[in-house]
Amino acid sequence: MQRRITPAAILLTAFLALAGCGTNSGTGTATSSPPSPSPTPSPAKTYTDADLSALLATLKDAQGRPLTVVPAAQIDQGIIKAKEVLKSAVFTPPECNVFADSNSQIPEDSTYAAGTTVSAAEKTAIVVTVIALKDAKELTDHLEASRNASAACSNFTVELAGQKITTEVQPVDAKTKGDQSFAALAKQSLSTGEKQTALTMTGIKGNLAATAVKAGPEVTPNDAPELAQLIDTILAHG
Repeated sequence: MQRRITPAAILLTAFLALAGCGTNSGTGTATSSPPSPSPTPSPAKTYTDADLSALLATLKDAQGRPLTVVPAAQIDQGIIKAKEVLKSAVFTPPECNVFADSNSQIPEDSTYAAGTTVSAAEKTAIVVTVIALKDAKELTDHLEASRNASAACSNFTVELAGQKITTEVQPVDAKTKGDQSFAALAKQSLSTGEKQTALTMTGIKGNLAATAVKAGPEVTPNDAPELAQLIDTILAHG
């Protein structure tokens, strides 16, 4: 059977990318010392969903194919579907449930958009998501939590929507032009015997975060420059 990437899978990937760069996992520790006085920060840039969608509409992949912006209603449907799927996900070892916990919601005060491009010949799909929050620290906190989770759960199994998926995660040494960057390659093996690889890269600038995911059977770390270029184009507007 020929492998193909379904629209539902693309929407689920879009949601996970949005939530992954926009949610705080709550791993910080409290302190009894009063915070030091700091200069009043400059007001964060504001973006509407339409602003972010318009930005994604200008992007093209390495083959010159423009991204197709996912309609807001479809993103919202994908969010609902992904939340339900993640509720019943069973992780082994259990501590790797952090992936479900940290991807279970998108902050209420955020704006976001997603775009996709699919190559039937290469059997790959790219999903690019962008999210803006009022609190830039929330983005950097979660990016650090993602680094820690990837290090602690480099190998895990998840039972998800009737499938058992074994995943190996390895950090990738790749950077964006943002203030912070993170990249990782996930190799997944399904109980059906199908194998899939996904390269994820995130860049943050101020209160704006962009994540690009390239998924396909032959994706490698060498695909990182293509994703970095997409992210850098977005962050140039931050």
